[in-house]
Amino acid sequence: MQDCPFPAKPSCCWRVFLAYSEHKLGLPWIILVGVCAATLGDNLGFAIGYYGGRPLLERYQKTLRIRPKVIARGEELFARYGAVTIFVARFIAGMRIIAGPLAGVLRMPWRKFLLFNFLGAMLWVSVIAGVGYLFGKHWEALVDLVQDANLAIAVVVVILCALFWWKRRKR
Repeated sequence: MQDCPFPAKPSCCWRVFLAYSEHKLGLPWIILVGVCAATLGDNLGFAIGYYGGRPLLERYQKTLRIRPKVIARGEELFARYGAVTIFVARFIAGMRIIAGPLAGVLRMPWRKFLLFNFLGAMLWVSVIAGVGYLFGKHWEALVDLVQDANLAIAVVVVILCALFWWKRRKR
């Protein structure tokens, strides 16, 4: 992999693109393995949270770099939306990591957790794998487009911040 064009920290899409470019793995196999791994990993997290409880979560909160704000947000989402939170958490950075253990700590019924966790994993892995696989031919163009979009978004954010600051100063 000496001539690999990927950055030092490849994301999931990079790995899927690599699978595409090498033509050694089929998309259905990538999705199957990804769904199994995501589902099993979250079920392990659920078991740890269920049997370890809140004291275990609080003890390793700093080690795992889980901010109290993220836990509070997770608890609020569980209280408000129940098991659907497990499905949606798959798509939220930070929540994806603590959803399983937090569901265990909050004593969500395991069967309900399993169902929503599996459905969320199916959609999440399919989207991530599909994007990497489908855009494999055009990956460099996609990366260029995303970099240009990032620059445009940064410029817009700076302009909006400057306008906000100017309005507040004017008042």
